[in-house]
Amino acid sequence: MTPAPVIIAVDGRSGAGKTTLAVELAARLRQHHKVSLFHLEDIYPGWNGLRTGIERYVATVLTPLSQGSAAEWVSWDWERHYDGGLNVTLPAEIVIVEGVGSAADAARPLLDAVVWVEADGDDRRRRALTRDGSTYEPYWDTWAAQEEEWLSDDSVIADADIHVQNSANGSAPDHVLQALMYLPALAAILSPELSARRGLQLRSERLEGAPDAAHLFETLYGHSKNAVWLDSSNAAAVAGRSQAAARSRFSILADDGGTFGQAVSHRSGVTTVTAGSASVTTPGPFFRWLDSVWGRRAVRAPRGYDGQFTLGWLGYLGYELKRETGGNDVRSATPDAALLFAGRAVVLDHREQTVWLLALDAPDADEWLREARSAVVGATSGVGTAVAAPSGTVPEFTSRDSATDYKRKIADSQHQIGEGNSYEICLTTTLEADAGNFDAWSSYLALRRRNPAPFASYLRFGDLETASTSPERFLRILSDGGMRAEPIKGTRGRSADHDADAALRQDLETSLKDRAENIMIVDLLRNDLSHFAIPGSVTVSRLCAIESYATVHQMVSTIDAHLKPGAPRAEAVAAAFPAGSMTGAPKISTMDILDQLESGPRGIYSGAIGYFSLNAATDLAVVIRTLVVNPDGDNGRTLSLGVGGAITADSVADDEYEEIRTKAFGVLSTLGTGFPD
Repeated sequence: MTPAPVIIAVDGRSGAGKTTLAVELAARLRQHHKVSLFHLEDIYPGWNGLRTGIERYVATVLTPLSQGSAAEWVSWDWERHYDGGLNVTLPAEIVIVEGVGSAADAARPLLDAVVWVEADGDDRRRRALTRDGSTYEPYWDTWAAQEEEWLSDDSVIADADIHVQNSANGSAPDHVLQALMYLPALAAILSPELSARRGLQLRSERLEGAPDAAHLFETLYGHSKNAVWLDSSNAAAVAGRSQAAARSRFSILADDGGTFGQAVSHRSGVTTVTAGSASVTTPGPFFRWLDSVWGRRAVRAPRGYDGQFTLGWLGYLGYELKRETGGNDVRSATPDAALLFAGRAVVLDHREQTVWLLALDAPDADEWLREARSAVVGATSGVGTAVAAPSGTVPEFTSRDSATDYKRKIADSQHQIGEGNSYEICLTTTLEADAGNFDAWSSYLALRRRNPAPFASYLRFGDLETASTSPERFLRILSDGGMRAEPIKGTRGRSADHDADAALRQDLETSLKDRAENIMIVDLLRNDLSHFAIPGSVTVSRLCAIESYATVHQMVSTIDAHLKPGAPRAEAVAAAFPAGSMTGAPKISTMDILDQLESGPRGIYSGAIGYFSLNAATDLAVVIRTLVVNPDGDNGRTLSLGVGGAITADSVADDEYEEIRTKAFGVLSTLGTGFPD
C-alpha cells in the first residue's frame, strides 16, 4: 500500500468540458508529480446508469484509491451494453477523477478538492454531440434528466471548492491550477507549483512625460471589469520635496488582466479568489489569507525606480473586518474586502514627470507593454479627458440619522465616556440615495478636480464602484520595514475670504478640544504600531500639524516605527485595523459601543484603500470622503456617503453635527446636491 494520494474531482454536467480540462490539468501537474486519471464514463452501467455508476465508482474506485490501494473496477461495454473487462487504476501522488457525479455526496468525504465545471446548455449539447456523435444524441435528454434529478438532492455545486465557467478556449486548465494553489489542503502537495509562482521576474520601462492620468486610465482600463486608480490628485499643488509632496508623488493605475490577473472578494469569513474562468472559495479569516499571499519579498524594484509599489494586490478593506481584530461580527451589504492582483500596472511619478510600466514576465507581457506605451503617448498629446459635471440624475440623499437622532447619539456617547467606557467615540452616520443612472466615473473626475487629495482613488469591482478623495493615510509599511501612520482629527471648513480662512485655520490650530482628540488617537496608534515594531522605534515625528485642502483645514499627526525583522506584515496591518481615527479610544471597547449606537454597518467607509506590493510594502488610506455605488443594496443599486466625527466629554452637539455637514460638503456640492434635512 502506498501513501494516500491527493484526490481531485472534476465534476459537472455533460458537455461542460470536464474531460479535456482534466486531461490538460493532469498534463500540467505531471511536470512535478505522478498523476493518475480516472474517467467515470468508463464505469457507468448504460444510459440509465448515472446513480448506479456513482455507487460503483465510490465503492470500487474511490474508496481503495483514497486508502492508497489499487482500484479494481469493471468497465462498461457501450457497444454490447453489458459489463466489460476488469481494470486496475493505481494510486499516484495525485489522482484526478473526472465525470458527472465524481464529486457526489457519497464521494466528497474521500476527496481533497472538488472542481465544478459549468458551461452554457447549448454549448454543452453541441460539445457532447460533437465528441460522441450520433451514439449519444438519442440519449441526451434521458441522461440530462438523470443529471438534474441527481443535482436536485445533492449540494455538489454549492459545496465545490472551485467553480469554472468553461469557455473552451484553452485557458481553463491554467486558471484551475492557479485556483488549486489557494486551497490549504493542497498547499503541501503543490509546493513545487507554489515555488514557481513565487519565482517572478519583474520587467519595467521608464518613459519621460506627464500624461493625463484620467485619459490614460480610460484608454487602458475603461472596459476592464475590475480596475483600480490610486490617484495622487493633488500632486500639482504640492510640488517639491516636502512631506506633503512625498505623499503625493506616485499614482498607480491597474486592472486584473493578463496571465497573472486575479481578483479576491471576502465576505463574513469566506474568501473567493477568481483567476480568469475559475473561482476558488476558502473559509477562514481574511488577514490569515492575506498573510498567505503577501508579506514576503517576491520581486526587486527596477533600478532608478523610487516607488514602493512593484505590482501586487490593490483594492479596499472594509470596516467590518474589525470582526478579526477585536470587534463584533456585523454583516455588510458590500464585500468586507475586494482586491485585484495586478501582474502589470502603470505608475506615474509626478515629481520626476516620468511613467513606469511594470509587468511580470509572461507570454503576454510584450504585447501589454506595447499597448501601454502607446496609451501613454496618446495621453501625453495634450488632449485630456473632458471633465463635465457628474452625469445622471442628481442624487437625493437621506440620512440614516436625523439631526435630532445624531445629537441624541452624541449625548449617549458622552454618557459612555462619563461612565469610563471610552475616552473618545468616533460616531458616524450614512447618507444614502437611489443610484439610478448615477455615473461614478464622471463623478470621480469632477471630485478629483474640485477636491484634490493625496490618497484619492477610483475603484471598480464589477458594478461596485468607489470614488474617494481621502486626505488621510492609515498605514504605510516600506519594503525595508519602515512604518508610518498619519491620523487626522480636527476639521474646519475653508472660506473664500482670505482673512476669514486664516482665522478658521488659526481656530483649529489653537483648539484644545481638537488637540485632545488628535493626541488620544496618536496614543492609540503608538500602541497599535508597537505590537510588531522594534522596541524603542515608535516615535511621533509630527504632532497636531495643520494641513489645508480645497474645502477643509485638517489637524494631522505622524507616528513612525520600524517593523521587527521577520514579523508577519499582514498581522501588523491587522493590529492597527481599523484606523483609530475612525473608532476612538480605547479601540475595542469603543467599537462595541459604536455597534450599539450606529444603526447599521459602515461597509467600505472607515476601512482602508491601497495596495499590498510584491516587495512586501503596503500603503493604505483611510476611507473617508468616499462615494460608494453598491449594485446589491437592500433597495437595489444604491449610492452612499459615510460621515462622522469624534465625540469627547466636552463636545457640543450642535458643533459636532455642523462638522459632519462640513466634511460632506466637498463631495455633495460636487454632485450638485446638499446635506439632507
